[in-house]
Amino acid sequence: MNGSNAPAGSGAPTRRPDVPGALLPLLGTDEGAVAFFAGVADLDATDPASHELEEGVRLASGARLEQFARAGSGDAYCFVGEGGEERPVVYVSLDGEAGPIALGLPELVRLCLVAPWWRDAPGRTAEELQAVADEYREDLPGFDRQRDRAARALGLDPAGLPAEATVLARLVELSRGPVAEACLVVGYECDPLDPLFDSAHL
Repeated sequence: MNGSNAPAGSGAPTRRPDVPGALLPLLGTDEGAVAFFAGVADLDATDPASHELEEGVRLASGARLEQFARAGSGDAYCFVGEGGEERPVVYVSLDGEAGPIALGLPELVRLCLVAPWWRDAPGRTAEELQAVADEYREDLPGFDRQRDRAARALGLDPAGLPAEATVLARLVELSRGPVAEACLVVGYECDPLDPLFDSAHL
């Protein structure tokens, strides 16, 4: 099966990741993309209308915080500000943590394709993180096949995906400086949520 073709009758948009607004609909409608992102990467965008942040959770800056997907735990993936898929993406955990994880949906997609276990990265050594990755692959014998199918469904060449070390280093980079300040999330008592990545090393 060619993963770059839409399932019959799915009505999924044409795969054009270079076109603004093209990725999010595919994450919620394409069979191969949904199987990987919702089932493996824990990013479910199949029912955007049902996504709603906890009361009082918002950006300290007053900018818009728009949830577009959720994790199985109820954690939220949110766009920051106004615009489309190029907006920064913040992850808001029900455990009281939040922080930027990508500058735009395309970057988030690549993070999830390369390292769907990214939530386990903070504070781990390279050896410990490799053990996490190995465990994922042991639990999902078809991991590489599913990942490649999802990538092609989104118009991406699996061979062109970044290295795991690159995407994880990017998480640390985004957790510091002006991006983190602009994406600061507060709770209902106006207290800042804890950062997702407060360690100097992955």
